[in-house]
Amino acid sequence: MRKAFLKSSNEQLKKFAKIVNGDKPLRKISVDEKLKVGVDLGTSSIVLTVLDSKDRIVYGAYEYDHAVQDGIVVNFIESVNILRHLKEKTEKVLGRELKTACGAIPPKTGEKSAKVVANVIEETGLICTGIEDEPTAAAKFLSLSNGTVVDIGGGTTGISVFRDSKLIHVVDEATGGFHMTLVLGGRYKIKNDEAEKLKRNKDKESEVYAVIKPVVEKMAAIVQNMGSEIIDPVIVVGGATNFTEFTTTFSKDLKRKVYKPLYPQFVTPLGIAMFDN
Repeated sequence: MRKAFLKSSNEQLKKFAKIVNGDKPLRKISVDEKLKVGVDLGTSSIVLTVLDSKDRIVYGAYEYDHAVQDGIVVNFIESVNILRHLKEKTEKVLGRELKTACGAIPPKTGEKSAKVVANVIEETGLICTGIEDEPTAAAKFLSLSNGTVVDIGGGTTGISVFRDSKLIHVVDEATGGFHMTLVLGGRYKIKNDEAEKLKRNKDKESEVYAVIKPVVEKMAAIVQNMGSEIIDPVIVVGGATNFTEFTTTFSKDLKRKVYKPLYPQFVTPLGIAMFDN
C-alpha cells in the first residue's frame, strides 16, 4: 500500500520537475478552465504551483529567496516582488490570468504569520482562499490517511501525525536547512551565500553531508522524542531532505523505515494548491 501511493506521488513529482520554470505547461488549458494555485513562501525559495480542478499538474515556477526566516516572512517587499514575478511568468506561459491562491505556514506559527502570508499573496493581485499548515498540505498531496509527515524546510522541522485522515498531533522546531548552511559556513569559514551554494552542489554532496549530518541527526531526534505518538509510515519531505543518505540517517536513528518521495521540495507546494477551492 505504501509503495503504491509513493509510486503515484513520484509519477506526479517527475512530471512537475520536468515543467517547473519552463516555457510550456504540462498541457494546454482553456481560457475558462478552473485552476488551483498554491504559494509556498519558504526560507530558501518561493514556489508557485498550478493544478487543474481535478488536481492534475499544469505548471509551476520557483525562485530562490532570503525573504523568509524560520518559516516567518521577514522581508515583505522582497516576498511580494518575487511572487509577483512568478505570477507574471506563469500567466505568460499559460496565456491567462491567475485569480486565486492558497498559502501555507509551518505548524504553530500563529495567526499573525498566516495573515502576513495572505497579505503577500493578495498584494500580487491574487485572492487568498486560505492558509494551511505545511505538513497537512504534504499529506494531502501524498494521499496519506495514516502516518507521520516530517516537513523539513529551510527554517523549521514540522511534524504532523495523521490517523483516519485527521491531524492528531503537531510539533514544530526551528531546525532546518538554514542550520545546515550555518554549520557549513562555520566549518569552511565562508559566508552564508557561499555555504548555501556549496550545500546544493551535488558534486560535493558526500563531503557536505559528512559535515551537516549532526544537524540531520538532531532533526531525527526531534521526531524520536515523540515516542509512541509516531504512526508509520514516516515520510520526510522538504528541500532540506535532498541528500542521498538522509533517509538512511533518519531510519537508523528512529529505528524504523523512513520514506522520501522524489523531488521532496515540491511535495508541500503541490499539496498547498489542492486546497485552493
